[in-house]
Amino acid sequence: MDNWFTVGQIDKDTFIISEYRHWEETHCYLLNGSDKSLLIDTGLGICNIYDEVIKLTNKPIIAAATHIHWDHTGGHKYFPEFYVHGEEFDWLNGSFPLSLETVKKMVAERCDLPENFDVSTYSIFQGTPSRVLKDGDTINIGGRLIKVLHTPGHSPGHMCFWEETKGYLFTGDLVYKDTLFAYYPSTDPMAYLNSLERIASLPVKKVFPGHHSLELEPEIIIRMRTAFRELKLKGLLHHGSGTFDYGDWAVRL
Repeated sequence: MDNWFTVGQIDKDTFIISEYRHWEETHCYLLNGSDKSLLIDTGLGICNIYDEVIKLTNKPIIAAATHIHWDHTGGHKYFPEFYVHGEEFDWLNGSFPLSLETVKKMVAERCDLPENFDVSTYSIFQGTPSRVLKDGDTINIGGRLIKVLHTPGHSPGHMCFWEETKGYLFTGDLVYKDTLFAYYPSTDPMAYLNSLERIASLPVKKVFPGHHSLELEPEIIIRMRTAFRELKLKGLLHHGSGTFDYGDWAVRL
């Protein structure tokens, strides 16, 4: 539908499916194993991401959300097998922290929508996951083992997905180039720092964010961790302290 998706390739078994017409330029990632495929995030659900995915794999597909925000789970409706973190299980059952009208307004005002898309029909995904993940769990798709890292801060059940053999870290909304959001009531700035401390210790070779530029080097994690440490030392790592700009990224607290 109107070229909503842009597909890129990381390696022969790993693909990026991007929605550049969303103001935050959302990215989803397809990891193909010998037995199954793992789709990390499913985007906004404005167009059918399943139609793109099946061009890239003939394996059974698992959808796993980095977190249960509307712009990361909109396409979950096309994937009956999906995984979430337990901390956000309730968000799939009527407890999502934003109203549907608020989300519709953002979709209408901040997306370059396809001509025939009716925003009044937009809904926030609700459903029952086939697996509830916790920190340290692994997802085995055959020849590829993906580790679940519980990395709260942006949201209580936020997860990064770590593929150690390739050095790939899929960071969702924890790490990306632009303004990081840690000001919502459901965010936790101190937990954000702890999560950055954790991933900064990993031997990351490639960082794959949930939004914006794909040109990230692992060193950005160290810079973010250092900045959050400094904000903590200055007594600024809390809601309401402002927006802090570090050049190629910022954080709103």
